[in-house]
Amino acid sequence: MRTFGKRAQVSAMAVAGVMCLSLTGCADESSTNKQDSESLKGETVKIMVGGLDKVIYLPAVLTQRLGYFREEGVAVKLLSEPAGVQATTSLVSGDVQGVVGFYDHTLDLQAKGKQVESVVQLAQTPGEVEIVSKQAASGLASPKDFKGKKLGVTGLGSSTDFLTKYLAVKNGVQVGDFTPVAVGAGQTFISALEQGAIDGGMTTDPTVAQVLAKDLGKVIVDMRTPEGSRAALGGLYPASSLYMNTDWVNTHQETVQKLANAMVKTLKWMSEHTPEEIAAQMPADYAKGGKEQYAKAIESTLPMFTKDGVMPADGPNTVLEVLKSFNPTLKNASVDLKKTYTTEFVEKAG
Repeated sequence: MRTFGKRAQVSAMAVAGVMCLSLTGCADESSTNKQDSESLKGETVKIMVGGLDKVIYLPAVLTQRLGYFREEGVAVKLLSEPAGVQATTSLVSGDVQGVVGFYDHTLDLQAKGKQVESVVQLAQTPGEVEIVSKQAASGLASPKDFKGKKLGVTGLGSSTDFLTKYLAVKNGVQVGDFTPVAVGAGQTFISALEQGAIDGGMTTDPTVAQVLAKDLGKVIVDMRTPEGSRAALGGLYPASSLYMNTDWVNTHQETVQKLANAMVKTLKWMSEHTPEEIAAQMPADYAKGGKEQYAKAIESTLPMFTKDGVMPADGPNTVLEVLKSFNPTLKNASVDLKKTYTTEFVEKAG
């Protein structure tokens, strides 16, 4: 019998139409994916990532690029969806065995009767930034000014949507007083900002670096560091993680251990290498603003990552309090946080 962790504690049509094209694709068929599938026998584990080219999910691709999945003897196929909420849908439907996305979905799903758990906690902060356009900046200096604004999120029901709603409520703005707009990330987000389809929005690197390099906007909330997370959310907010259906974890413990071993190796490797060295391992087309800008984007985001894949002790409760502040499903629900994650596999990996 497995035990749980010890540390319990309306988008514009033009934008929507090109959303999938702006990313690395809705399903990544990289040569590394094919090599793993061909060279390793047995089941291929399909993992959906909420945007393969986002720096917040960098460890997934980097683990594959470094060959750590292969070293552990597990074939992994990485797929991509523009928003974490869509990745979660794929997991619940059984189309994939795992998701690299935000931990907060495990709480939301438990409240809806689905048991999903984080098995490797990649990040201790969201890595997200609220950025506003130069045109809207004079009237949008903080979340207190969200009322009446159009605010970009990756997708409705996504973690960026969750966090935007929390920032609004925390600062006295009701969730019905502003308009969330699903604009994805990357070029679709940038185009929406340029064209005035949104006044601002929540996004991550490398999109943040590209917006700032083009002088299209400015940051008003930065949650890429532990300090920024505590200031905006009241504590560490564990975000990027590998999460899976608990039933699948229970029946595939050997495979899950191999995945954890590989990802913990990557986190350790990241902690010992420079942003430039990390960038050099990633696909060349991820550096859309050039190698130097991409390395800077990684440098800005690195503080969010854990070094061992272990859930921060106070993190789950912070996430629960944030979600309860605006989510009626969770407000009166009884959530067992101990069942939303496990440290069993990463502790063995370490």
